[in-house]
Formats: sequence, structure tokens, C-alpha cells
Amino acid sequence: MITKLDKNATRKKRHARVRGKLSGTAERPRLNVFRSNKHIYVQLIDDATGVTVASASTLDKELNLDATANIEAAKQIGELVAKRAIEKGITSIVFDRGGYLYHGRVKAVAEAAREAGLQF
Repeated sequence: MITKLDKNATRKKRHARVRGKLSGTAERPRLNVFRSNKHIYVQLIDDATGVTVASASTLDKELNLDATANIEAAKQIGELVAKRAIEKGITSIVFDRGGYLYHGRVKAVAEAAREAGLQF
């Protein structure tokens, strides 16, 4: 009998598989992406110490976004997290797409972070 898994359970299995292969360090923290239906959240994580170095989300007040669940908002989040990382002296990262496909909002965050100066 075939059991149907929901999309989030499948994503979590994919994310666990990816996380077994990559981790962030102090020199190259992990850029983690989480997207919900309404918002997108990005964190730079040092897995060696378990510390979040920098973060950004569509909930940040300084962005003044009209819509928070689209590609334009994701691009602004990528630029903001890159700016915050560069302020802390981080230029090289490891990208963790969080089990999501590299498409749409996740791709927009990654490309905006690259254009703003992060290398991965």
C-alpha cells in the first residue's frame, strides 16, 4: 500500500539528507533559507558553535515591503542578509536551501546575495 506524505514531510527528509553533507563554520557560515506561505526567513549559522551570526526576514521593519511572499521580497532579503554578513566580515558562505527546490524565491535569495557580495 502506498502512503502519501505531505509536502513538508518530504521537504524535511530532503533537508536532513542535505544537512548530513554540509555544515557551516566560523569562516564559512551556512546560509539557511526557510520559506512559508507568507514570509521568507534567512539565517547565517555557525554550526561549530551553534550560533546565528546574522539573519533577515520579510518581517524586518526596515524593509517596508508591500508583499512579503514574492520574488521581489526574496531579492531584498538576500541583499539585506549579504549586507549584514559583510558588516560582520563574512564574505564566503555555504548555501543551504532548506530542502526546497532551487527555484523561485529560494533562487532569488541566493542570486541577490551573490550580487551583493557573498561568495558561494
